[in-house]
Amino acid sequence: MNQAVTRRQFLGHTTDAAALLVMATLIGSRPISAEEKPAGWKAGVAKAVITPEKSVWLAGYGSKRAPDGKLHDLWMKALALEDNAGHKAVLITSDFQGVPKLMSDPVFEQLKTKYGIERHQVMFTFSHNHCGPRLGDDLIDYYPVEEAQEKLVEEYTAQMVVKTVEMVGEALKKLAPANLQMGEGRATFAVNRRNNREADVAALLEKGTPLVGPVDHTVPVLTVTRPDGALEAILFGYACHPTTLSFLTWCGDYPGFAQVELEKNHPGATAMFVNTCGGDQNPLPRRKVELCEKYGHMLAVGVEEALKQPLKPISGGLKTAFEIIDLAYLSVVPREELEALKKDGTGIKQRWSTRLLKKLDAGGKFESAYPYPIHAWQLGKEMLVIGMGAETVVDYALRFKTEFGPGTWVCGYADDMISYIPSRRVWEEGGYEGGSNLFEYGRPAYRWAGDIEDRIAASVHKLVKQVKE
Repeated sequence: MNQAVTRRQFLGHTTDAAALLVMATLIGSRPISAEEKPAGWKAGVAKAVITPEKSVWLAGYGSKRAPDGKLHDLWMKALALEDNAGHKAVLITSDFQGVPKLMSDPVFEQLKTKYGIERHQVMFTFSHNHCGPRLGDDLIDYYPVEEAQEKLVEEYTAQMVVKTVEMVGEALKKLAPANLQMGEGRATFAVNRRNNREADVAALLEKGTPLVGPVDHTVPVLTVTRPDGALEAILFGYACHPTTLSFLTWCGDYPGFAQVELEKNHPGATAMFVNTCGGDQNPLPRRKVELCEKYGHMLAVGVEEALKQPLKPISGGLKTAFEIIDLAYLSVVPREELEALKKDGTGIKQRWSTRLLKKLDAGGKFESAYPYPIHAWQLGKEMLVIGMGAETVVDYALRFKTEFGPGTWVCGYADDMISYIPSRRVWEEGGYEGGSNLFEYGRPAYRWAGDIEDRIAASVHKLVKQVKE
């Protein structure tokens, strides 16, 4: 009897620990531990080009930015996972600047209707790329109002809802046996923009002067391989704004260049990027294509460094938890202030006040809080994924990785592009990410209440407890 073949054949037909022990004894081999049992994962990967065919403006920066061409296509990608008990989860990554609730909610509803995927099973992330297109009512008051442009954005957003649902369906159809492994690399171009003046950074780096402020330079990596060893997908993350460029040309900024390089290095594999918690992190210095390519290369090198190390297999089992919590505003803006801004304000504030007054005049009212999405996914015993809406600052990643330990991924920019999400420290310091700037995102208030981190952390701990039970 060929002992090795017998063990492999048997492993493929049972998952009972006692039976494994008996079989190992009968064939005169050492006992097979629970960790050696097949994990039983299935995975499916799909992707779709999302580069607009019409002149939808580029998102971000608060001005009219009509596209003048592309450096490379923009992409949306989906990774579907299923464990040996049939539990599923779908992670969507994209080169969008921000996916608003107005777009993601219809996607979630259709995924449930068409494929039975519940809200807790899907996370819709966006890189926050500022060389990507406008979507729905994201940053609605940020841009000059042009009727033709609003129609283009509405049309494009509707197309993206359809494309997203179809792409997820394709990923689900492709579910097939796979192995999951995780590792970690490093990239150092992210700079805490709150603690380092952009104009000073290049000179400081040239002199070798250390930069200051909290950063997260880790590059978490997850690989999906088929039983024959073929690399199917590389999921990786980094905490930094994709704002190297501010011109008028479609591209994925540094994450786009990193994905292009990784897919070139690994033919047949799909590279997928998630922005971890980069709300207060910038790629500096910036504003040149060669710098964008450089940072993309640095990130790709960080991924490749992880791939060269022994990766940690992820055991079987998938649990997902989700909830929406109320993030309270410090106070809603009073009508009289909106009326004054409509009369004497300019730019964003005038457009914001005018829109909100129309809502009040139509009998609407302002809510005192905003519905904030939070996810916790447990993959095997090794990997915990925390997903949070909008522009979370780096403090959240540093905190939760310390509290929950190795194998923890903390992702912002999920499900809804709401605003900056400050930690308590950043809220107390104020400034752009923590101060009175919610009006830029269309919220009916200037600032979050000071307990924002406490509310988020309480939810995260509750959800993590659920998926670890």
